[in-house]
Amino acid sequence: MSDPTVFLTHSPSVLANYYGPRALAALQAVAKVRCALDEEPFTVETLVAAAQDCDIIVSDRRVEGGAGLLAGLPNLVAFCRCAVDIRNIDVPAASAHGILVTQASAGFMVSVSEWIVGMMVDLGRHISPAVAQYQAGLPPRVMVGRELRGATLGIIGFGQIARYLTDLALAFGMRVCVADPFVKVQNPDLREVSMAELLAQSDFVVCLAAATPQTENLMNDAAFAAMQPTAYFINASRGNLVDEAALLRALDAGQIAGCALDVGRAPDQMPSPDLARHPRLRATPHIGGLTPSSIEHQSLETVAQVTAIVRGQIPPGAVNAEHARRLQARFPLNPGKP
Repeated sequence: MSDPTVFLTHSPSVLANYYGPRALAALQAVAKVRCALDEEPFTVETLVAAAQDCDIIVSDRRVEGGAGLLAGLPNLVAFCRCAVDIRNIDVPAASAHGILVTQASAGFMVSVSEWIVGMMVDLGRHISPAVAQYQAGLPPRVMVGRELRGATLGIIGFGQIARYLTDLALAFGMRVCVADPFVKVQNPDLREVSMAELLAQSDFVVCLAAATPQTENLMNDAAFAAMQPTAYFINASRGNLVDEAALLRALDAGQIAGCALDVGRAPDQMPSPDLARHPRLRATPHIGGLTPSSIEHQSLETVAQVTAIVRGQIPPGAVNAEHARRLQARFPLNPGKP
């Protein structure tokens, strides 16, 4: 049997920032690894050509694992996503071809939560405008700020990031309310409220809901109009949750005091440049989870998944294990192998 071969779709810059040398070395210890040679985004045709003889693809978020790509890779055993979000993979098509799909678990609760706290401080204390004015050689405008202590944080969606964030917010002395129709909040220090109540009461509205067809444009004209004019909106989830035209109208009209975005509808889930230029908006290029510990959590999980696959095992994170027909054909399970 030939040695297993993995294609890592990360471009050189993405490889350095979102996978890391330690995980790459660990992956190379269990399989032959091919990497993208330049920064040019893959098309279906170029990725089919690059990964033609590979057993496993480990994918970054820019690659579309659609039906056309999967049909063009008859030797592909598994498509491993180096993140929780697998919306870039056509799982039914993969299952039809007998291709295993895996996802990594969340490892960015701390880093994203800290980004949110940083943005609440920045917005509430008007830090970025003062820095920009000083750097431009202008007399800075002195503005009264807002403490986090005593302010109300409203969190839309109560997943793993939200649970960590609530602990930080409570430590700062904030009041915290949560709106999530699918989760029962157990912490007695939190208030479980409706979306309407959250928007009306919060000084900081943080969007952490999952991106689904039901949450598309969750934050729209009506939602922004329901917020207090002194409140700030922060999105650290997905750009799909926000109607960007509605957000722009709310900022222009002064319906909300300001906004911070780490995600948007531009390529690679980044904030849209036209929106990011707004003077009341703080935008960062999808860096909320970009810390060494967050990156390695997910990249090393893909190493563990690849290791299991080449041993003929279904790894943790598999989403269609019952359809992984190619795995046992290519890597028969060896019970004596540790």
